[in-house]
Parts: sequence; C-alpha cells; structure tokens
Amino acid sequence: MRADRLVATLLFLQTRGRVTAREVAAELEVSERTARRDLEALAAAGIPVYSQHGRGGGWSLVGGARTDLTGLTAAEIRAMFLVAGPSADSPELRTALRKLVRALPATLRPGAEAASKAAVTDGTDWSRLPVTAGTPLLDALQGAVVDGLRIRLGYARPGSPAGTRTVDPLGVVTKAGVPYLVAGTDTAGGEAAAGLRIFRLDRVTSVEVTADPVVRPEGFDLATAWRALAAPMEERMSGTTVRGRAEPTAGRVLGILFGGRLRLGGERADGWLEMEIDGPSPEVVAAQLAGLGARVEVLEPPEARERLARLGAELAGLYGEE
Repeated sequence: MRADRLVATLLFLQTRGRVTAREVAAELEVSERTARRDLEALAAAGIPVYSQHGRGGGWSLVGGARTDLTGLTAAEIRAMFLVAGPSADSPELRTALRKLVRALPATLRPGAEAASKAAVTDGTDWSRLPVTAGTPLLDALQGAVVDGLRIRLGYARPGSPAGTRTVDPLGVVTKAGVPYLVAGTDTAGGEAAAGLRIFRLDRVTSVEVTADPVVRPEGFDLATAWRALAAPMEERMSGTTVRGRAEPTAGRVLGILFGGRLRLGGERADGWLEMEIDGPSPEVVAAQLAGLGARVEVLEPPEARERLARLGAELAGLYGEE
C-alpha cells in the first residue's frame, strides 16, 4: 500500500538524516524509480523534504537528521493526515496511520487523530450509483503503475464487447470522482496508432499484471500528459454554443445542470437573463433544457429550436388531452 510505504520512507529519512533513492529502494524492497517517486510525493505533499544533486547528495529533511517525528510541525502533520484520512478504508492504511500516531509526540497526537477523521470520501453519487471503480481493480492498476509493470487490460467501450490489450500503465487520474488510467499503447492492442490513451476505470473488466517492465516515455509527466489528453475531450464537450434567455428563477437550476458551461448575462428589457450554454451539439443541449419548459427560451442556433419543437410535439402527443 503506497500510504504505508510513504510513512516508512519518512521514518527512514528521519532515522538516517540523508538518503539516496537507491538506499530507500533497498530498505523498502522496491524499485529505485518507485523510491524516487515516493520521495517526490512527500515533498509535493508539503513535507519538508528536499533533494541535493551531485557527489554526496541525496534526500534530506529540512533541519538535518532526526530520530523521531518531532521535526514535523503540527500543520505539516495535519496536512498528511487530512490527505490520508479519506482513503483509510483498507486495513493496511489504517494500520499505517495508527503506527504514525504512536510515533508522534503526545502533544501532537490529538490533532493528528482529529485530522484523520475530518474528511470522508463517499464513493456514490446522489442517485446512489458508484462513481469510482471497484477497489480490487483500482488497487491492481495503482500497484502496476508504482511497480512499473505492463498489464493486460480488459476493457469494454460503450456498446461493444470487452476486449483485451497490453498497455503500459503510467498513472491514475481522478476527475470529478471518476478514476482514469493513463497508459501507453501500441498497434498490437488494436489501437489505430501507438501513443498515450485514457481508459475510464468503470469500463475496465480485468487487470492482469505481467512481468514485463513498463516502457515510459522520456520526460513523461502525468499532470502534463493528462492535460494534453483531456483537452480534445473538453473541446468536444463544448463544440457548440446555444444562446437564449432564461427567467431569473431558472438560474440556479441551470447552474446545477451545466456548471462552468453556463454563462448568464445581464437582465434584458423583458426582465429575463441573457443565457449562453456550451455543449457537444445543439440537439444535446436542447434535450437537457427541455425539462425547464417555458422558463427558458432558446434563440439560436436553429437546430436547437427545432429539437425542442420536436420534443414538445412528441410529449404533447403522448400526454396531451384526448
């Protein structure tokens, strides 16, 4: 479990004062690449860990060597427990947190325990449907990413039977509560071309870890890669703009439906609000607006108005008085 490893890495750092990624790898029995990523993760989380290059360099805690956790400030400990607490749904992580609490000075333990219980991650949406992939598959994917091993991935696209392909798992990104795997692919897996791809985890049907090492693109950075991969998808979600007017009382509902894709302007002469909504197509936006009835009026493009007219006629035919 990565959280357990991060705690072990931190304790090892404080015991030794200065360590190399190779020494951490040997101590925790992981690859040197994994050890380096864990050290970078501690630094990114706000722990005062820094690296020094060159002869005699390595990773150290600001302030020098320490034999316990008293070198961490209360704010730094709180930050670590706030991050780990919402994920503490496994026996391994709960055990790791208990060990860390026992290692803290007595004066800092109450704050750490309170921080670990201050946040909860709910894995379902308001309709009680799960918004995260199953834990076994997610754990297997994260383990393969950390260990740097290729996987045979079972994956089912909407409306298609599941297929299997071999991919290089490079990272897991969670967007709006939904995890995605970023992986390298090749033409042997049936892709149109080799390169980076996104796989939505709730469409993953199986994960088989191989003994083959991952081929990692030179200079690969997960955050940068995700932004590049997500940009075309976001553009498709905003491929058209529907313009119209809305009653002031409809503003809140529109905000819930469309979020950042909605722009409400100033009040018109008729007392209504100017409205602009981005979406994948005029027809899709029109269908989403249909439930607001006469509280909104689409003015353009014509395709959106035509879609609403058809929907209105269909509903009138089905529910209208005989």
